[in-house]
Amino acid sequence: MELTVLNEALTVCKLDPDGDFDLDCKLFFLAKTADELSLVCPTEETPEFTTAREDGWRGFRVSGTMEFSLVGILAGIADILAEQQISIFAVSTYDTDYILVKQENLEKALKALAGHGYTVRQDS
Repeated sequence: MELTVLNEALTVCKLDPDGDFDLDCKLFFLAKTADELSLVCPTEETPEFTTAREDGWRGFRVSGTMEFSLVGILAGIADILAEQQISIFAVSTYDTDYILVKQENLEKALKALAGHGYTVRQDS
């Protein structure tokens, strides 16, 4: 399985529900529940109206399109990283999964995954 490392430094944050967010951002994940509004976006594009934020994340995606019938893709990655004591923040789109790790753990995570047969490439 191939993983593609994203170029951007990322931030995970909570937003003021009354704030405004620029949807022209190149990459973002937005989630809203009854209790919170959360955003993952490039650090340089983080809105000013965050109520909490955690900088220093890097991400990689499972390359290609995954069918909904596939089982255990994210669990397999999470298990390998858990063995290395690396915490993850995972988000999914219709087509694939994205896994975020803290910047200081990125190389260790990629090395561990490569050691388990994953191919790692840089985003173009």
